[in-house]
Amino acid sequence: MTLKISVAQLNFVVGDMKGNAQRIVTAAREAHANGVTLLLTPELALCGYAAEDLFLRAAFIDACDDALKWVSEQTADLKGLYLVVGHPDRPASHVGSSLRKRSVSVVGLHNAASVIHHGRVIHTYAKRHLPNYQVFDERRYFVPGDRECVFEMAVEGGSAIKVGLLICEDAWFEEPAAECVSAGADVLAVINASPFHAGKGNEREEQMRARVKATGKPLIYAHLVGGQDEIVFEGRSFALDAAGQLVARAVSFEESVFEVQVANAPRGGLTISGEIDRPHSDEADLWHALVLGVRDYIGKNGFPGAVLGLSGGIDSALVLAIAVDALGADKVRVLMMPSPYTAGISVQDARDMAQRVGVRYDEVDILPEFEAFKSSLAPFFDGLEEDTTEENLQARIRGVLLMALSNKFGSIVLTTGNKSEMATGYCTLYGDMAGGFAVIKDVAKTQVFRLARWRNQHNPYRTADNPIPERIITRPPSAELRPDQTDQDSLPAYEVLDAIIEHYMENDRSPAELIGLGYRQEDVDKVVRLIRINEYKRRQAPVGIRVTHRSFGKDWRYPITSKWRA
Repeated sequence: MTLKISVAQLNFVVGDMKGNAQRIVTAAREAHANGVTLLLTPELALCGYAAEDLFLRAAFIDACDDALKWVSEQTADLKGLYLVVGHPDRPASHVGSSLRKRSVSVVGLHNAASVIHHGRVIHTYAKRHLPNYQVFDERRYFVPGDRECVFEMAVEGGSAIKVGLLICEDAWFEEPAAECVSAGADVLAVINASPFHAGKGNEREEQMRARVKATGKPLIYAHLVGGQDEIVFEGRSFALDAAGQLVARAVSFEESVFEVQVANAPRGGLTISGEIDRPHSDEADLWHALVLGVRDYIGKNGFPGAVLGLSGGIDSALVLAIAVDALGADKVRVLMMPSPYTAGISVQDARDMAQRVGVRYDEVDILPEFEAFKSSLAPFFDGLEEDTTEENLQARIRGVLLMALSNKFGSIVLTTGNKSEMATGYCTLYGDMAGGFAVIKDVAKTQVFRLARWRNQHNPYRTADNPIPERIITRPPSAELRPDQTDQDSLPAYEVLDAIIEHYMENDRSPAELIGLGYRQEDVDKVVRLIRINEYKRRQAPVGIRVTHRSFGKDWRYPITSKWRA
């Protein structure tokens, strides 16, 4: 006995039930023509992941029901094909093997997967373990299922194979997989929508390897690809044999119809085989995640392009390189807006980089606007020394100019602040924080430097070679809002700052623990205080791409008003 199993590792769009359904049907027809017996789609593929409070709207669920019925009808003629479709489902909505119209209630919604064969839903499985941590809110919308799902597929020669179906989090626990095997499963199929963060791909494979070793059954992991608001799904679907060895892995950060071959093993059980895509470095994964996040946020929301302020510094240079890789140079525009404190080499480096990547570049001297604002405020500030107020005026003038271009031409403003700045509030409300999408808000400053060097050594999207001038990478970072300013004037060394942020913000280590690890108390106290007092700024920041296991977004839900100081 031999058969083919495929994964539709596709980029589905939240709320586009018609488009998603059409993509599933197209993939099913292609799979059937290629002799595939089982096609797996990712978790909630029919409606996209995650639809958030759209799940609370009855009309949304009704549209999912209609789309599932349409997929069933459109694949009725695909003899021999079994199709697994992820979708939201109201319990007891299936009568026998037919679909009927749902009621208006969404109470008790399941995160489900239906098995379609010859135009009929023959099984519907409800996810049993609902994650409610990090970016997940599944208990807000779903109730857990309470039983396993094992379905039998007839294959050539009159034999059959039994598939145990799991949905994402189910496979991180022992019981669901064990119950599938007890019910006779020969192979485990896990459909997923598991957001990317650095290192998550290896973590998934190790977790699935534990399931395989515990059950002795091969496993196929079907994953989603694409960007959805702040989260990115990297694909990287894979298969493990009954010994837990990686035998197939799909490409990361790209759509793919991933295929494996299953056959009887000489001594019983099943063998599984396929092609293995090469692994990426950590920097490569981060780069592809950022590019995919920008491309899908702008593309799925219908923006014609992007605009950003190019300062001659490393953060804006990195964002520009990402944007060009994501969109192409013709859809990216930059504005250099020098102030009285902007160094001449900053202007030179900005011009150099814009020329290297081939984007439209304009310069607007903001001195007239700066002087006008100071003149208007002079009666109020009489006798007071200049301070951060005047510094922030420059950033806010730039924000106004960028937003004006966005309003006039429709392009979205990409902000350029990094995670180190977001953590400590080293950013200006309505200034450099003004915009629609924060590309590197979850990338620490030390990682910014590593990514810049990686991109200068690699050109994965065949846009511009060596796009970031070396002087931008080697110069001390500065906001250039006062004479001779550098970032380190008011912040600890970035290696220290980023380590403290990681320990405290990402891993919930206490200040006392950090001091015990050898960090100076004054550095710890300063960074922790800055994180605490700048929550009000972060609440007003644009959404941005999540690439760590804890970002300033859905992962981080701290009160603005709080007396807690540890």
